[in-house]
Amino acid sequence: MSFVDQLNAWLADPNRWSWTDKAGIPYRTLEHLRFSLLALVIAAVLTIPAALWLAHYRRGAFLASSAVNIGRAIPSFGLIILFWFLASRWELDTSFWPLLLALVALAMPPLFTNTYAGVVSLEQDTVDAARGTGHREGQIMLRLELPLASPVILAGARVAFLQLIATVAIGAIVNDGGGLGRYIVDGFALGAQGYGEIFAGGLAAVVLALVCDGAFAVITRVSTPRGLALQAARRGS
Repeated sequence: MSFVDQLNAWLADPNRWSWTDKAGIPYRTLEHLRFSLLALVIAAVLTIPAALWLAHYRRGAFLASSAVNIGRAIPSFGLIILFWFLASRWELDTSFWPLLLALVALAMPPLFTNTYAGVVSLEQDTVDAARGTGHREGQIMLRLELPLASPVILAGARVAFLQLIATVAIGAIVNDGGGLGRYIVDGFALGAQGYGEIFAGGLAAVVLALVCDGAFAVITRVSTPRGLALQAARRGS
């Protein structure tokens, strides 16, 4: 059977379009997004408040710069294997916790770094003016620094989320909860008869990444404060 015939036969299976069957592309896509979004939210809760506080008081510069190198040095597959081993020893669900913990660890560095950089880059005169009008430090962080730094923070979230989408596919190697990556792993297990499934799984993951990247671009544009958008437009012109 040729590659095209394999692909057509694989896509023609009614179960491939099921929302409830594990063989379905919609089911695997939602699974892929669930892992990615959950990890992003957890990482944001763990890192953004800490980075915001440190940047406001101009502390932790070394930690922020180190986070970039840490994020680049961490091997995704190595983290998944490490957490899989720990989950096995602690008798946790190995189809959920190893991948989730690895994803959270990978998402934290870009979120922390961008939040810190976004707040530190703000003009000090703006912060001093807020203090002069009677705003408390907590109000300055939440009502001034966080909104103004939001484009940089969202850029970090965008990078982190795309990395998470790629890593979820790798997670299929060690457990059944690998989203669209499951098709790639299962296709390789079939040898020459699985090329169509491998191609379909890889293509679906690429399309998902492109759609999510576009969604983040729209979210960033919509959530950017009007004043910052006008300044960016003036600089561009």
